[in-house]
Amino acid sequence: MKQNFTPLHSDEQQRQQRMAHLTQNPAAKERFICLYPVYINSKKTLAEGRRIPTGKAVENPSCAEIRDVLTAAGMNVYLEDKMHPREWSRDVQFRGRVRVQIKQDDGSLCQDKFTSRKDVMIYVAEMIPKLKTRTQKSGGGDASSQQGEGGKKSKKKKK
Repeated sequence: MKQNFTPLHSDEQQRQQRMAHLTQNPAAKERFICLYPVYINSKKTLAEGRRIPTGKAVENPSCAEIRDVLTAAGMNVYLEDKMHPREWSRDVQFRGRVRVQIKQDDGSLCQDKFTSRKDVMIYVAEMIPKLKTRTQKSGGGDASSQQGEGGKKSKKKKK
C-alpha cells in the first residue's frame, strides 16, 4: 500500500509566510541593505563585526562618511539612529546605520558596479580615505591623539 503524501505548503509558500512582514518590492525602504560602520572598520576583528579584509578596511569610519561616499556615487541612501549589536561603546561616533538601495522596483540593479552588499562595503572602504575631511584631518588628528596618550601616561607616573 502506497500513500500519497502531499505537503500542505510548498517551499515557496513557507518562505513567503516566514517573510510575510517584508514587502516583495525590492525598492521598498525596508528592503534596502544595512551598512554599519563596524563592517568596514580596520580596528575591529571579525568577531567584533568586521566583514571585509583588514587591508581593505578603513580606520574608524562614520555613518556620515559612508553616506557621503554613497550619495556621491548616485545611490539612494538614508541614515538610521541604530547601533550594531556587537558594539559595546555607546559613543556617538559609533552610532548609526546606513540603508542603501541596490535594487530597483523591477529587481534590476541600481548600478552595475554594486551587485552585492560586499561590493558596496569594499567601494565605500576605498573611497572614504579620499574624502576631503579625511585628507585634512589626518595630520592634525594624529598629533592630538598622541598628545592625549602622552597625558594619560604622565598621570599614571604621578600616582
